[in-house]
Amino acid sequence: MPVEVKICGLSTTPTVAAAVAGGARYVGFVFYPPSARSITAPEFTRLADEVPRGVTKVGLFVDAEDDFIAEQLAAAPLDLLQLHGAESPDRVAAIRERFDIPIMKAIKIAEAADLDAARAYEAVADRLLFDAKPPKSMRSALPGGNALAFDWRLLRGARWSRPWMLSGGLDADNVAEAVSVSGATAVDVSSGVENAPGRKNASRIAAFLKAVAHIRNEP
Repeated sequence: MPVEVKICGLSTTPTVAAAVAGGARYVGFVFYPPSARSITAPEFTRLADEVPRGVTKVGLFVDAEDDFIAEQLAAAPLDLLQLHGAESPDRVAAIRERFDIPIMKAIKIAEAADLDAARAYEAVADRLLFDAKPPKSMRSALPGGNALAFDWRLLRGARWSRPWMLSGGLDADNVAEAVSVSGATAVDVSSGVENAPGRKNASRIAAFLKAVAHIRNEP
């Protein structure tokens, strides 16, 4: 089965172009001001024009209020809302009902018990995303994009009623192993295609997508 790719945290025209040219199925835009990857509504309007039909535009939000989400949607349409904070199942359901846009809920994973939290979201989210939970000692940690991986074996053999993505510490060198170990059919990368937080590298984006393309070609 082909492995789909989401390039997250895009903020420039060249890197959006690299993602699209390389075959990314999803392009992600961060709307979380504390992050170095965050963009404004006007910036999103400009970048959204570079995304062709057939490529899903994803907006990442962290415990955002309705008014803030509405402001970004007024700038340009999003196809999928990625909720990467501590949103409860009820909050996820409320956002989905209010905006009538599919939802992907991120679940932070460090141990097997963390997977239990995902079950509560299967009824209210359209997709799940499994990301690494940063340790409490990591004081500068963001809700995501911390270049941390978790034990991919935790996902092996798990069955979910919703499609899911694997995220956390992925790059061109380890994505094949991550897919093999976890059984993922979709992956999400941010820090693994950057020179520094918020500075995407078009060549690294191309290399990551090429690495995933080789996985697709395996029998």
